[in-house]
Amino acid sequence: MDKQRAQEIMDSLAMIQVHYHGIPVYIEGINNKDETATVFPLDEMHNSQHVELHGLSENRSTP
Repeated sequence: MDKQRAQEIMDSLAMIQVHYHGIPVYIEGINNKDETATVFPLDEMHNSQHVELHGLSENRSTP
């Protein structure tokens, strides 16, 4: 995922599904300097981690 899209998802009022290598996560913050994000798995909200942006993917469901 590119950093612009990650920022758009963070700023969105809608809940947009994002995965990190298949695990549903919430994007908590973005570090533009090293292109990483702080995320936490939706089932472990206390377990935040720093991950590379390219490992994030948006779950786009088609109607």
